[in-house]
Amino acid sequence: MAMSAVARDTVFALRRQIAKIEGTLPERLQAPAPGVAVGCDLTVVRRGLAVAAQDTFLNTGIERLDAALGGGLPKAALSEIHGLETRDAGAVAGFALSLASLILKEKPGLPILWIGTAEIFHEAGFPYARGLGGLFGIAPEQLLFSEAPKLIDALWIAEEAARMTAFAAVILEIRGSPQRLDLTATRRLHARAQNAGRPVLLLRQAGEADPTAAPVRLIVSAAPAAERETIAGPLAGSIGRPAFTVAIGKSRTALPGQFTLEWNPNEHAFAERSAKERAENPVAVVSASARGADPASASGAVLAFPAVASFATPPTACDQPSRQQRPAHSSPRRAG
Repeated sequence: MAMSAVARDTVFALRRQIAKIEGTLPERLQAPAPGVAVGCDLTVVRRGLAVAAQDTFLNTGIERLDAALGGGLPKAALSEIHGLETRDAGAVAGFALSLASLILKEKPGLPILWIGTAEIFHEAGFPYARGLGGLFGIAPEQLLFSEAPKLIDALWIAEEAARMTAFAAVILEIRGSPQRLDLTATRRLHARAQNAGRPVLLLRQAGEADPTAAPVRLIVSAAPAAERETIAGPLAGSIGRPAFTVAIGKSRTALPGQFTLEWNPNEHAFAERSAKERAENPVAVVSASARGADPASASGAVLAFPAVASFATPPTACDQPSRQQRPAHSSPRRAG
């Protein structure tokens, strides 16, 4: 009994040491039941510091999503927002701006730094300054941009900015799957975010789901917008609020899930679209043909070509074209 108790204490000590390195207690790996609020007495150990659980996670406002993530997005950590294709860059940027709006509600006096390479900003562009206030409630001076000539410069800027408490959050936008963005680089970003107690959002455009140190990976794509709501009901043919399809690619709880979220530009908050609403609002990507389905074309006549004996035998000298008949580009080029 004594040996088993000592071994159990050793295992508990090792688990707590691992939790200090990863930034969460082992007990926190179990997600709370849906609809059950996280208790105030639950704490998370981050490098020896005890922090209240409600001050550790950024709540998205969607109970099912927050429960699947174990409380929400971690504030003092690296979180990955992944777009599988290039055309998802707008949805990824819009979702990141929505999260930035939620972050600025808690830290209204601090700006957010958005870092990217010249290739990123030339391909996807910059967020429209006048639209920031109307859609997300973000003043243009609250969102700072840093355009780096190369990826190595962008990573250096992100590491230095992640250690500063002068920013409410740091956003790093990367395109593709560059070799420099490896597990070591993301570990440094994650460690800087833990030490500073600030979130770092890694936006990935059209890249593979490579291993990173981010405890959370959300795969974001655009969802069809619902019709605009009026007093008389939905307005036919109109375009409503922007919507996102969010899938959990990786989390501490290892619980999968896919959600359709709408962003309310008036309240600056998320709302989940129910399964009934998704079924009642099917939107075709391409309109159907006015004449209906095109009939398959009739097959033509099948022709049988006789076998040529010369194909099976090697050509002779008389079968070769003369020197005058050979094309000019087939003759060897002179070195001079």
